[in-house]
Amino acid sequence: MDTRPVSTGPPSIALKLSSAGQKQQKVDPKFIPGLIYKVEPELGLNFSVSALITSQPSSVVAGKVALGAKLDPKYQATDFDTWYKVVFEPQVSIAAKEANAAADNHAVPGYVLKLIQKLHSVSVVETVHALQEGPPPVNPTDDPRSGNEGYLGPAPGGIDARYAWGFSGGDGAGANVVDMEQGWDLNHEDLTAANISLISGTNSAYFSHGTSVLGEILMVDNKIGGVGIAPSAKGRVISQHQPGGYNTAATIIDAIAHMSFGDVLILEAQETDPVGGLYFWPVEIADATYEAIRLATALGITVVQAACNGGYDLDAYVNLSGKSIFNRSSKDFRDSGAIMVGAGSSVAPHAKLSFSNYGSRVDAYAWGENVDTTSTNDAGTDNTRYTTGFSGTSSATPIVSGAAIVVQGLANASLGYKLSPLQVRQIVTTGGTDSKNTSAIDRIGLQPNLKAIINGSYINLAPDVYIRDQVGDIGNATSGAVSASPDIIVRQQAVADPQTAFGQGSGTENNSALSQPVVAGRNQSIYIRLLNRGGSAAAPSTATVYWSQPSTLVSPNLWNKIGSVSFPSVPTGRILTVSPLLAWPAASVPPTGHYCFITIASANADPAPNLPNNFPDWVKFVQSNNNVAWRNFNVIPSPPSGTGRPFHKFPFKIPGAFDAPRKFTIKGLGSLPRASQVLLRAPLTLARALGITLRDGEIDHDHVLVPLHPFGAVNIGEGVLAIGSAADCELHVRVPDETYKKNGQFEFAVSQEWEGIEVGRLTYRFGPEASLGKGDGDHGCGGHHKCGCGCHHGGY
Repeated sequence: MDTRPVSTGPPSIALKLSSAGQKQQKVDPKFIPGLIYKVEPELGLNFSVSALITSQPSSVVAGKVALGAKLDPKYQATDFDTWYKVVFEPQVSIAAKEANAAADNHAVPGYVLKLIQKLHSVSVVETVHALQEGPPPVNPTDDPRSGNEGYLGPAPGGIDARYAWGFSGGDGAGANVVDMEQGWDLNHEDLTAANISLISGTNSAYFSHGTSVLGEILMVDNKIGGVGIAPSAKGRVISQHQPGGYNTAATIIDAIAHMSFGDVLILEAQETDPVGGLYFWPVEIADATYEAIRLATALGITVVQAACNGGYDLDAYVNLSGKSIFNRSSKDFRDSGAIMVGAGSSVAPHAKLSFSNYGSRVDAYAWGENVDTTSTNDAGTDNTRYTTGFSGTSSATPIVSGAAIVVQGLANASLGYKLSPLQVRQIVTTGGTDSKNTSAIDRIGLQPNLKAIINGSYINLAPDVYIRDQVGDIGNATSGAVSASPDIIVRQQAVADPQTAFGQGSGTENNSALSQPVVAGRNQSIYIRLLNRGGSAAAPSTATVYWSQPSTLVSPNLWNKIGSVSFPSVPTGRILTVSPLLAWPAASVPPTGHYCFITIASANADPAPNLPNNFPDWVKFVQSNNNVAWRNFNVIPSPPSGTGRPFHKFPFKIPGAFDAPRKFTIKGLGSLPRASQVLLRAPLTLARALGITLRDGEIDHDHVLVPLHPFGAVNIGEGVLAIGSAADCELHVRVPDETYKKNGQFEFAVSQEWEGIEVGRLTYRFGPEASLGKGDGDHGCGGHHKCGCGCHHGGY
């Protein structure tokens, strides 16, 4: 398929009037025609003027704008009634335009580009750009290869979708996606069971392109062809060929009217540059389209758009108003909230492909070549065709979109709600695979890594098994001595019930002196204790125990394996779990002396680290792995817990600096049970200052109530807080009653950062009332706190 832009006659243009111009147009419908004749009296073309947005009634669009302004404090409401469409002559058929696609390398004829630039200089015209259809962002120059779906595989090659499928919602169940472009074969054998429906517009062009996009995400797991990244997601499509003509902005507005908070909208299209008239630019370069996208993200819709295939440096682009709208370091940068996707090679390390646009605006990349997916013929009627060569930012965008859909599916399944567009963008671009020359040089972002996302703090669904290095260890990187694990226990006789003797609720949880002397020539009994701070149970888990001769450096070459022991399950919630007996036969017990014991824990979804082969890696191995522990250490009492009540409300303040207005980031970090609920009640003024995107119904007069992730990390908001301010907030926490019976250690923390440095933190702990007491690290709460929680206050 030829990807050069379509140019078969005078195109339409989109024109936005200022408030003064709108008043005149309302009074005199010939106002816009008069403007055009005034700036270009020799134009000599017939034209008509109509509203640009006709896909939804004006009242519906205005209602969506008002709701977006209510929910998103950073959204600047726009009046879509001030946008008009000027059609210079009747448009020829779509088929004729597609047939003539190779006629011109410029989407906008020179005389129309000149008209656009003249109109832009008129004071009553805010902005103007072409409305010109063209091919979607595929790149046909790549050579096909044997079919595979390597993009489903683990990083660094793919995004590890197969790993995500092992978690509830990880196949996209509960998530919704809409693909915006021009045509599809919805009867393809590997798509028909997905029941994909058309929202509006005409399914009439570039059928193979749309079919390939849908296949990457929604191919059904039906033993035919391949399988999509999110095969259980609910998919719909919407065409840019609306009843009023080809119109990207109006199509997005109509999509918005049929979508909800947390849905994903894919924009598989390219646009012309209003300055130079060239093609292959991201669609948000057109101001009307940008405003439509920004409305979508303000309403909580995650938008993923192709960076497109011009090979352009987006940071260098300057629009008709002289603004660097794509350069994040520019004061004129405008952020639509969409995820913008570039293209990299299919083989790791992934090189930036030459056709891909790039720059600081590009958030993520994925395969821009050799993608195996569904396809069809030019007529869109071949329902059994596949391709191994789908390419361009067209193929990369569905991969990143698939990751976003999976993230929403996971959030919906584990949290009971979906995430905001900015949260999704941060998650899919955090912990991903860097490009060949690094993202700082290639400037196409990172390729999503779903395993890292799931295992990381933002989603935190995988188990995270650890064995303590010392009493008080909560599973973080080691900062103190590493030979004091209280969880490697050696006894001279077997214990009848090790869980009761050494487990949660035994009273021995923080006793590091449970081991007895090892007697040479006798059988010994070993018990290992593990904890799990992850989001799901580690079933099964294994602990492997070694002994070593005494040495100041206990490197692996000195280790002697004693054996391994299995745990049926290590539950989440940091429930101290004790292994069955690991017998240490007398024949393998070394002579009398001192020993060092080493234990490595492993679970199917949280495997043990590989042993290092050089000393620098060894140092990292010792300090960085929470599932490796060593015996002996000085005891530090652990923080107390408290007794839970059905619902707790904790008042606290979020202050500004005492010397000047300063920008702060507010974060939450939870390790509560999966069925818990956490809500932040804050003044509406604070929510707006921090740029918190709100859902409809979360505003109650002058306060907001925002749901937070109970067992993961969340960026609550970021913004400038007034000097000397102190916003009164409340943290509402509900912990299920059964968690108190398990004697777990559960926490939720709210922290405040300035320039990346944590300057304050509040931590709330929940547990059995009997264990309350004043302990190291707590600040005067202990058992005297009415809610029964331990409350740790830190900061400067």
